[in-house]
Amino acid sequence: MKSEITNNLEHVLIKCVTACETCATMCLQEDNVKMMVRCIMLDRDCADICALTARFVARNSAHAKHVMKECIEICRLCEEECRKHEAEHCQKCAEACRECAEACENWMQQK
Repeated sequence: MKSEITNNLEHVLIKCVTACETCATMCLQEDNVKMMVRCIMLDRDCADICALTARFVARNSAHAKHVMKECIEICRLCEEECRKHEAEHCQKCAEACRECAEACENWMQQK
């Protein structure tokens, strides 16, 4: 049976995937898309690594910690970039990324 920490982590990872995908889509609709390129790229990278991490955690992979370290790094970069933009979708994404990085760090401390 999965621990509460693992269940929470899986939920937060998927929440971050959704926030990053939404942010990237909304950034593509901004008037100055060129200004949003780094944000969009990080959103996509973050969504992908969070989805991969969720799968590794769900299957209790021996490699989950390795993937999770990269997930934390990319979540922090995405959070930092999104915080630079005033758009509501960027701020929501930044918060989801922060929460995700913290949940990953908490999970790793428990393992």
